Amino acid sequence: MQTQVAIIGGGPSGLLLSQILHLRGISSIVLEQKSRNYVLGRIRAGVLEQGLVDMVRAAGVGERMDKEGHPHSGFDIAFHGQRKRIDLEGLSGGKTVMVYGQTELTLDLYEARDQMGGHIVHEAENVTPCELETDRPYVTYEKGGNIYRIDCDFIAGCDGFHGVSRQSIPKSVLREYEKVYPFGWLGVLSKTPPVSSELIYNHNDRGFALCSMRNANLSRYYIQCSMNERVENWSDEQFWEELKKRLPEQAAQEIVTGPSIEKSIAPLRSFVAEPLSYGRLFLAGDAGHIVPPTGAKGLNLAASDIYYLSEALIDHYKKKSDQGLKDYSEKALKRIWKAMRFSWWMTTLLHKFPQNSEFDNRMQETELDYLFSSEAAQKALAENYVGLPY
Repeated sequence: MQTQVAIIGGGPSGLLLSQILHLRGISSIVLEQKSRNYVLGRIRAGVLEQGLVDMVRAAGVGERMDKEGHPHSGFDIAFHGQRKRIDLEGLSGGKTVMVYGQTELTLDLYEARDQMGGHIVHEAENVTPCELETDRPYVTYEKGGNIYRIDCDFIAGCDGFHGVSRQSIPKSVLREYEKVYPFGWLGVLSKTPPVSSELIYNHNDRGFALCSMRNANLSRYYIQCSMNERVENWSDEQFWEELKKRLPEQAAQEIVTGPSIEKSIAPLRSFVAEPLSYGRLFLAGDAGHIVPPTGAKGLNLAASDIYYLSEALIDHYKKKSDQGLKDYSEKALKRIWKAMRFSWWMTTLLHKFPQNSEFDNRMQETELDYLFSSEAAQKALAENYVGLPY
């Protein structure tokens, strides 16, 4: 087979890139290791920055998001009996975020690619990018006992942290930066009305907790847990009991509990790979970076990568300019590191760190006190939460 851009990874990043390129007359083939049902069964966060919302609309896949999504103009932070609303819209000059599940966005992108005849290969095994340093790269993969080859101009690695794309960059070229946090998030999804119309981030001596939602009758709750915890050791009753202990009194009294329909533990880490390009290969999304879920930057960072990469590829084909491709890694990394700083800051602000000294704990509380009392500090938080400009 032959195409202009071979995209490794059929999650939201790869699908969004394929959709944007298609609208500009640039061909692509998407290779996904898993089945479509598996991809659509993955439960992920769903707080979309203004920039991603605008991209989704421009790509022609925003109709259901605008109909079923929930625009949020703020969120709450609670600690030591205090509860402060961060007015995102007022502090950021009118910007908001959209609560819309990543699974739903992925479904919308799949349907758009189907309607436009997009080429997506599922259950593609042993995907291998080849000849990356030449002007004739190609990708091989196996399916049904056969080996296939796709000749292309460029390869976009959107295949996540464990994918083959980053591993295809020589170790002598690649630099990796990582911080592993000493806790995880135990998350529960339940068919219950959310306790609040906006998110509540909770700092508590027992550990962090987050109240979130997917829609008016689907709630997502998280509690900080030890790295050694196992999902099977937590019954629904134990989860709800612990969550209530970490919430503000009013929220604890009002929360509606119910059976979990999904329960999982996510470790927290910060990770960045540099550079994000090697020859004709370009990394985007989790293939190049991971952020803690605090601050909801994972999918949004992937979207900004896709913005820069799609613009660079469009310039190559429509304007015969390769400057965007040359600048892609540096430009994307500047925004990545700023989002990394923000996620690290929110994580250190709101979680209980087992190794903290009494001094560290007092500084953490003082930082929260300052945030609650300073409009300038709240404005900086809002600016980063709604998303820095592309």
